[in-house]
Amino acid sequence: MPDSRPHSRRTFLLASSASMALTGLAMPLRANAKEAAVQLDKYKPVYFTPEEWSFVLAATARLIPSEGDGPGALEAHVPVFIDRELAGEYGSAKDWYMQGPHDPTASPDRGWQSPLNPAELYRKAIPAFNAWCESRWSKDFKSLTPEQQDEALTALQKGEAKLAPELSFFFATLLSNTKEGYFADPMYGGNYGMQAWSYIGFPGARAGFTEWVDQHNVKYPLGPVSIKGERA
Repeated sequence: MPDSRPHSRRTFLLASSASMALTGLAMPLRANAKEAAVQLDKYKPVYFTPEEWSFVLAATARLIPSEGDGPGALEAHVPVFIDRELAGEYGSAKDWYMQGPHDPTASPDRGWQSPLNPAELYRKAIPAFNAWCESRWSKDFKSLTPEQQDEALTALQKGEAKLAPELSFFFATLLSNTKEGYFADPMYGGNYGMQAWSYIGFPGARAGFTEWVDQHNVKYPLGPVSIKGERA
């Protein structure tokens, strides 16, 4: 599980954004981009049930906590991004090859190794993980203390929270989707107000910033711009 200490946040997020860009996971253009941004407490999930929504709020808040000098997952509306993603073509794996055989132990470069699409993965894994938490603490995940939630997520990451084989990479999917929602263009629901881009100094969809590419360790002086032309 990522180190959530405030002093490590910027290093972790910068490393995450770089690795996502290299693997093609950063800022996917998959979700419905027509929905206007709303306050998180007023957002009505389009895929998640109330119980699932509570879990995703709690889990993403521990993966990228609000403590520290940068925005957390909740401030960046990461749960909105994930909800809208799962309600769309990503959630249904519309363009994916989904035929078996599947090998949950295969390395990530072997592709998606589950008969479940991402939406089904969340739907089945959340109650299974909540059941594991209840067997350990007599509470579901959202009701645990932050320290217990960190312990539970670490167990999920390490495979110590025993889930069915087709659910075994739920943590990896949740973490990946959380990073994507944090760094995506705000028109897809996450990165609310371009807070994540502003925090790491990313220019966003500016038409040109080539003069800054080779200026290492020099702070970029301009705020980010979204695909729709919004400025932070």
